[in-house]
Amino acid sequence: QVRLVESGGGLVQDGGSLRVSCAASGRTFLRYDMGWFRQAPGKEREAVAAISRSGGTYYTDSVKGRFTISRDYAKNTMYLQMNRVKPEDTANYYCAAAERLLTGSSYEREDAYDYWGQGTQVTVSS
Repeated sequence: QVRLVESGGGLVQDGGSLRVSCAASGRTFLRYDMGWFRQAPGKEREAVAAISRSGGTYYTDSVKGRFTISRDYAKNTMYLQMNRVKPEDTANYYCAAAERLLTGSSYEREDAYDYWGQGTQVTVSS
């Protein structure tokens, strides 16, 4: 089992940058494919980005070219670097870990992940 704790959320201006982190503890970080999801008020949770245990990445179309997902195995931490943020990026951001290898569109599915963090709020002011 793995415990996930997000941090780094906050208030950022339209066009600014912010980095959120997800610290993992418990089982070896290398064993998991990882993902970032977000949920805005009144909306369903959606996949933002994912990174496999081998380093492959996935991004939803709305963040391609602006967000970068990465992971530091030495620190057992995953990051989401958010650049050129927009008001529509405002949401609670969650990290998730999957024990099984994720392929194809499974990175986008909440039920593909086994463990979740509590979320960190990102608010983009216009």
